[in-house]
Amino acid sequence: MPFNLGIGEVLIILVIVLLLFGAKRIPEIAGSLGKGINSFKRNLSDVDRSLRDAEPEFRRELDQRPAAPVASDADTDRPEPKRLLS
Repeated sequence: MPFNLGIGEVLIILVIVLLLFGAKRIPEIAGSLGKGINSFKRNLSDVDRSLRDAEPEFRRELDQRPAAPVASDADTDRPEPKRLLS
């Protein structure tokens, strides 16, 4: 079981929920929780789909840009960094 809960702990939690909310409210709470989870999953898949759709456009933009010149070690006038360990 998740969160290392045993059968006894789950039953105690269910009894406490039943006492707090009553038998008539539990199906309403479960239904609204299910709708919330479905909405979250739907929004997550929408974001994933939009990212996948944008990726080819991004790659196309990268391919159209001119390549940046690569600086060689001889082109730089920086001194060599000091070495801490010899």
